[in-house]
Amino acid sequence: MSHLYRSAIHAKVAKLPAMPPPQIGSVEEEDEENEAADGLGSLPSSLGSGSRSGSRQHHQHPPNPAYSPVSASSYFEHAIQVSVPPSNLDVRVYYTAPKTGDGAVMVCHHGAGYSGLSFACLAREVGLLSRGECGVLAIDCRGHGKTTRISDDDDNGAEIETEDLAIGILTDDLVNLISTVYPDPNSAPSLLLVGHSLGGSVSVRACPLLQERKYRITGVGVLDVVEEFTLEALPMMHSLLDARPDGFNSPEEAVEWHVMTHAIRNVESARVSIPGIIIPNPDPSSGPAYLWRTPLRLTAPYWSSWFTGLSSKFLLTRTARLLVLAGAERLDKELMIGQMQGKFQLVVLANVGHMVHEDDPGRLAEVLVEFWRRNERVVIGVKKVGEL
Repeated sequence: MSHLYRSAIHAKVAKLPAMPPPQIGSVEEEDEENEAADGLGSLPSSLGSGSRSGSRQHHQHPPNPAYSPVSASSYFEHAIQVSVPPSNLDVRVYYTAPKTGDGAVMVCHHGAGYSGLSFACLAREVGLLSRGECGVLAIDCRGHGKTTRISDDDDNGAEIETEDLAIGILTDDLVNLISTVYPDPNSAPSLLLVGHSLGGSVSVRACPLLQERKYRITGVGVLDVVEEFTLEALPMMHSLLDARPDGFNSPEEAVEWHVMTHAIRNVESARVSIPGIIIPNPDPSSGPAYLWRTPLRLTAPYWSSWFTGLSSKFLLTRTARLLVLAGAERLDKELMIGQMQGKFQLVVLANVGHMVHEDDPGRLAEVLVEFWRRNERVVIGVKKVGEL
């Protein structure tokens, strides 16, 4: 709900070491056309918008090459399908391994409607800044991107209509995925959980469950979501969705729409991430050639439960805590008290929108790598940020 969430807030205030093949399941073999369609391009197999349908005539415009899809192979080393039987999911994972044996892995969970490719530019920056010591594992969660149910052969996005996106289910999915990829907590790398919007809520809830299984969690980073203000914005979501196009005539048009509306302010990132959140229309005669992979209106029954209780759960996580906000410091009462008590690190990034990890991946990477280094290599006897 990224740009819509930010718009609603404004309206209201008006003013892994190498993964062992036996544990990660089979690698998806996809033809070049499908890979180009979702912006994956040559990833190694080994490891003006469309009009609202029914209301206006669809105008065809030549695709603008300035917004053409870009392959994710320059940002991640691998695109892998991980079979996760406990969740009945075949999860798409984008992965760059740490270059050292004692390296860490940043596990990134996207927000509603997006995919793991929204972390592509950030993943590249993290690798450069950490000199490869910190790897990145970004996922497509249930009902998003190229993650499908194991029992489903059809990857046309239709299953979102019956997909259970309850926060407890999404949390279990993340825990089950990490347990599948790293079956032995003792040999697993330390993990830094990073989540954007909905993904932040999932990461916060997954942290204690992973710790119960003895995984080492260096910290939790939440990107641009504050419980109180998010819940206040939800009543306006449907009217904002009404102004959103039903689809697009080409991937280039989808990228251009996101850039021109400032939903994403980084053209490079949009060219990588946006093609992965649209799918070909199975009946092009009924509307635009491409539709949203995850129709946000169908997720409405879950919106409130996604964010209710987030602030208290964030403050209670027994690890280092980081909250990154876009543009302005707006904390609810619970977070304000927690921040004054030194319970978490707060960073406010300027000149970015809700998609902070796409808008300025370089600056966010600096924040995350510095946060990881400080808390991963803390001197014995010195408490981490969030444990004060």
